[in-house]
Amino acid sequence: MSSRTAVVILNWNGISFLQQFLPAVVKFSSAESEVIVADNASTDESVAWVRSAFPSVRIIQHRSNGGFAKGYNDALRDLDHDYFVLLNSDVEVTENWLTPLVAMMNSDQKTAACQPKIRSFHQKEKFEYAGAAGGFIDKWGYTFCRGRIFDTCETDNGQYDDDRDIFWATGACLMIRRDAWVQAEGLDEDFFAHMEEVDLCWHLRNAGWKIKYCGRSTVYHVGGGTLSKQNAQKTYLNFRNNLVLLFKNHAPGYFWLKIFLRMTMDGIAGMKFLFSGEFAHTWAVLRAHGSFYARLGSTLRKRRATKKNITKYATSSIYRKTLIMEYYFRGKKKFSDLDPSAFSD
Repeated sequence: MSSRTAVVILNWNGISFLQQFLPAVVKFSSAESEVIVADNASTDESVAWVRSAFPSVRIIQHRSNGGFAKGYNDALRDLDHDYFVLLNSDVEVTENWLTPLVAMMNSDQKTAACQPKIRSFHQKEKFEYAGAAGGFIDKWGYTFCRGRIFDTCETDNGQYDDDRDIFWATGACLMIRRDAWVQAEGLDEDFFAHMEEVDLCWHLRNAGWKIKYCGRSTVYHVGGGTLSKQNAQKTYLNFRNNLVLLFKNHAPGYFWLKIFLRMTMDGIAGMKFLFSGEFAHTWAVLRAHGSFYARLGSTLRKRRATKKNITKYATSSIYRKTLIMEYYFRGKKKFSDLDPSAFSD
């Protein structure tokens, strides 16, 4: 087994997560990889604790908290390992989690990134929201997973124990080839947090790389370690970043029409928040659109810049129907309920 893998945990004031989960990472990963903690200018005792408890773990200290994207870009910039694993601090790894991922990457040089099965730490029989059994996207840019559509998470009954191509891999536990990371120039720091891994995967797929899911590896994710799903700031980031994601990477066909219609859908979601009394979330949607307009020029420049790497716009694993209609009006709550013929080839 090659040791040219870096398992990099980004930390910000997460000493409790490190104390709970780092021991297993070291125990089940150190023989096959270098374990690194990248600290985003924590003000708790995280760094001191890691130095004392695990002196073999390398620490990279950042001077400021630049969020998920900048934190990882800065941490990985000077690493020369063949593979990087971006691992959330609130993830519990299992004994054989790393070996199948490395084997998957070694087996196909066109695989840019892969993810394991992500199950919930608190309900271990269920898939976890962030990643589940591999990420997909519908024609409007709404993200979902095998095992999780919107807020419905399936019970793991072995239905997703396979290995297969997916559209995007979760940043909760993402193995990526260094060459692919460098080609994509890392994560887009304007995202700050949320969906930057989807943007990265879409960019790589447009450049001809594959993204895969490995059903032979399992980890457990606490989820909501930074921002809970009820947090209005997360609503803001998700709505803004999803628009940026679509704008940067979507193929030219019907592009502007889709952007307009997607923004209209966001407006409907904002009204739903309003009528439900969730005023902070309505305001978050409005702020998200304001921020999107303010960044429109720079996002358009990024869209043009990424064209130099595009070999063919990715269409496989895109669901050609409207996920909102399928979920809320047709009652399709599971991945297996979706029409398999509606996934683009």
